[in-house]
Amino acid sequence: MKVTPKARSSCQPVSDENWPAEIADMRAGFAGALNVYRTMAHHPNLLKAWAPLRQHIVKDSALGPVRSELVILRTAHRMRSSYEWAHHVSRSRALGIGDERIQAMSGCPQGEDALIAMAVDALFDEARLPPGIERELCATIGRSAVFDLMATVGFYTVLGFILMTFDTPLDDEVAAEIAKRPL
Repeated sequence: MKVTPKARSSCQPVSDENWPAEIADMRAGFAGALNVYRTMAHHPNLLKAWAPLRQHIVKDSALGPVRSELVILRTAHRMRSSYEWAHHVSRSRALGIGDERIQAMSGCPQGEDALIAMAVDALFDEARLPPGIERELCATIGRSAVFDLMATVGFYTVLGFILMTFDTPLDDEVAAEIAKRPL
């Protein structure tokens, strides 16, 4: 089999100089901060529509910051999204989550982390939470957090599709951190 070199995507992150005028107000915020959103800037209407859901998933989720990161790590692992994995290793570390616990989300975590991993896996494998997992999650994290877990998996799955379709490069700061301190 002949292997051809990977072509650079024609949909690279939008530079400041080429930032769309219709979303100029978004460049100084979250949209201009990360390559994933700079890639989404090729579709300004989608990025504008994305912002309120991002606010809820990233900032206001009933999961809380630690559980959210664990859900995202498992989703990144299942998607095989190296961009999301690296970014959320960095964010997890910033929250004080240890490397062993982070790494376990790509394998067989223990305790509540195992329940989170089973839930994410069920969403990927069965496109639903089986009744037993849903009941256990509700008892452990609450009904609102169960909805937010499902929404987080969906949100980061869509981001994974975008990142991998357009081969979005890892942001420099995260790449440097991971190179300096790999898992």
